[in-house]
Amino acid sequence: MAAPSPSRTSDWWRDAVIYQVYPRSFADGDGDGTGDLAGVRARLPHLAALGVDALWFTPWYASPLVDGGYDVADYRSIDPAFGTLDEAEKLIAEAAGIGLRVIVDIVPNHVSDQHAWFQEALAAGPGSEARARFHFRPGRGENGELPPNDWPSQFSGTTWTRVPDGEWYLHLFTPEQPDLNWSHPDVRREHEDVLRFWFERGVAGVRIDSAALLTKDPDLRDFTEGVDPHPYIDLDEIHDVYRSWRAIADEYGGVFVGEVWLPDAERFARYLRPDELHTAFNFNFLACPWEPDRLRSTIDDTLAEHAPVHAPATWVLCNHDVTRTATRYGRADTAFDFATKRFGTPTDLELGTRRARAAALLTLALPGSVYLYQGEELGLPEADIPLDRIQDPMHFRSGGTDPGRDGCRVPLPWEAEAPSCGFGGTDPWLPQPADWARYAVDRQSADPDSMLTLYRAALALRRAEPGFGDGAMTWLPAADGVLAFTRDHGLTCVVNLSAGPVELPAHRATLLASGPLDADGTLPPDTAVWLRA
Repeated sequence: MAAPSPSRTSDWWRDAVIYQVYPRSFADGDGDGTGDLAGVRARLPHLAALGVDALWFTPWYASPLVDGGYDVADYRSIDPAFGTLDEAEKLIAEAAGIGLRVIVDIVPNHVSDQHAWFQEALAAGPGSEARARFHFRPGRGENGELPPNDWPSQFSGTTWTRVPDGEWYLHLFTPEQPDLNWSHPDVRREHEDVLRFWFERGVAGVRIDSAALLTKDPDLRDFTEGVDPHPYIDLDEIHDVYRSWRAIADEYGGVFVGEVWLPDAERFARYLRPDELHTAFNFNFLACPWEPDRLRSTIDDTLAEHAPVHAPATWVLCNHDVTRTATRYGRADTAFDFATKRFGTPTDLELGTRRARAAALLTLALPGSVYLYQGEELGLPEADIPLDRIQDPMHFRSGGTDPGRDGCRVPLPWEAEAPSCGFGGTDPWLPQPADWARYAVDRQSADPDSMLTLYRAALALRRAEPGFGDGAMTWLPAADGVLAFTRDHGLTCVVNLSAGPVELPAHRATLLASGPLDADGTLPPDTAVWLRA
């Protein structure tokens, strides 16, 4: 197996660009309408040509796919819709052979209700050791008819489901995703074994889903808004889990990235101490509106909260849960919040795409690592999914008010003239919009002004220029509505979020711009540029 190409730093993850693969929608190798590992293997040349350093795969394990694979039935097998364990091992090896590391997804908070442990727990009955691996409790009320507590769901709806023998079990997400009891030694041992299983198969790292939710208040006390500690988010005991995990990762040279949604910067940083996780997702930046002051303060806050633990920041514009960047940035409210997602929100796609191009250069110029969600390099917009084709449980649990997350999960377009735009088969699991061919990889590859061409050029420069990636940045004086900063080796990034053109600072060369400069050399609105000072 060939070694991955070296990073500019000894710790590759500090400045890597990591591409998120949602396997179900990436490429379909067998023509059944569902993306699979064979499809990914066939498209590895696209990822190598794009210029990313690693691939993060959302769950590819055996699953009923009630929640897009985040309801895992077996961590040691691949879902048949995606392929086999042998194919996964070949994919890891083939990716490594062309310099691409692989990161897998672990979902430690819960499993599928089809997992062998939960099926055993249902059969074993109240008081059994099998049920102790989960949170089974008698209900409240005269006949136990009320849930054990009032905890709010991470999705809409209740967090407790009653089984026929009268007990209730906890699920912070859907009823098909029962929460594990992390105070039980079996749960700790099982996940440590799963980590070793995948590290021994050559993965470079692990992304940890819902990383702050694992440990729960042992008394399951009711939730009171604003009262700390929260009964199930960010309890202190969770750090013991990640210290034990870090010891395993260090055995294999592996890395972790945590999905940690926390508003408290100091508590967020605790997850990134040297003996815990290597990195964590930066959701404040992802949710930030396209506003100069908000963006600058978010960037400053991010760097400040990482500095005490010497961890690199991560930057991401979109993922498999979030409205596509080109669509979001074309709306009156350019921020992101799950609570505000609604059908029929108007968007100016031309404006949103222009801003998404500028945001790409901004993001790739910041210190640290970058996560790129599949299809962002194509400028894909959020798709409107017909009501009878929506599959996301967030839609159904909201009573139909939330459009769900399927709109950012539509299968990718590869060849403009091929059936299903080259995704594979003729009827993909989610329908592609009628104009999807305009975004196809083959069409964009031939267009010097396409989003794909921009990303390829930006990623090539980011890899070639030693001033990018991890390191320091310095803000420059700039006009209102303009973000300007320098990196090492004379590199400068300027982003114009104002309503009119702005003068560029003195420079020797223009390396790359997200759109054409004005005839007089000024930077138009919603445009970014990389300069050499």
